Amino acid sequence: MSVAKPRNESPKAPSAPRRSTARSGRLAAARSAAQAASQPTAAVLIVAHNQARRIAATVRASRAIPGVDLVLVVDDGSADNTQHLARKAGAVVVRHSHRRGRSVSIETGSAVIGMRDEDGKTPRAVLIMEPGLGHAAIGAAPLVEAVLESVADMAIGLTDGGSRATGATAGAARKAIASLSGWRPLQPLSRVRCVTREALEAALPLSHGAGLETGLTLDVIDAGLTVTEVECEMRHRVARKSARRPLTRAGQYRDVMIAISSRRIRLSLRSTQHAVEDTFHVASRADRPRGTEAPESSA
Repeated sequence: MSVAKPRNESPKAPSAPRRSTARSGRLAAARSAAQAASQPTAAVLIVAHNQARRIAATVRASRAIPGVDLVLVVDDGSADNTQHLARKAGAVVVRHSHRRGRSVSIETGSAVIGMRDEDGKTPRAVLIMEPGLGHAAIGAAPLVEAVLESVADMAIGLTDGGSRATGATAGAARKAIASLSGWRPLQPLSRVRCVTREALEAALPLSHGAGLETGLTLDVIDAGLTVTEVECEMRHRVARKSARRPLTRAGQYRDVMIAISSRRIRLSLRSTQHAVEDTFHVASRADRPRGTEAPESSA
């Protein structure tokens, strides 16, 4: 049944509810924006060298990860148009004039990300991404989620279905991490991992070459922070057979052992320092004449 409108009703009467609704909508939008601004976010850090073929797809997939508001590509002295394709895909790009290696490039990227963090806001977490993953980079989303929700200070990506990594280098890294921390990771050399700013700074300067991941894990644990492994829907491409592959593996093993040895020496020196300090403390108390001890303060 329809209801007739009274003749004396002003045609502007319905405008008040519309203004009220619009105002409520603006307030809700402002609250949503404030909440979004206060939530922690992550930056994707990609080190790329001559990756023109896949860098654009990797950048686009990285930008689609929930919680990511910045993708930074460090072009490590590429001879192709990697930097232009990355920038066109939506990444912020910084470039080394000559190749300086992955560890130095991550340190460069970390510094740039830190300069872009807003004052008063939680520093961005950093998702270290491989440049050749292409569209599969979206599979690293669970790592960002784990760090932003404070499940861990560092989340290491388990690729290839979460299988246990084999080989002498992975075995040496796993054994060292287990002996120094009690934790035995499945894939200690996984290169895709998300870390908080605090965790990343605890590991600076980063270990050289293939020792980067092992050193990073040991330093984060030594700092009293938490580390976990999270399964991701990503798979490594099968490496091509090459006559130089044994030499490459030998170099990787050397880098990992250097990272492990340097941290064992550091722990040994720290233990020695503590022992010396304790000895001097006990000796100073023994040499102090009786009655000269400082009186205990009363509550």
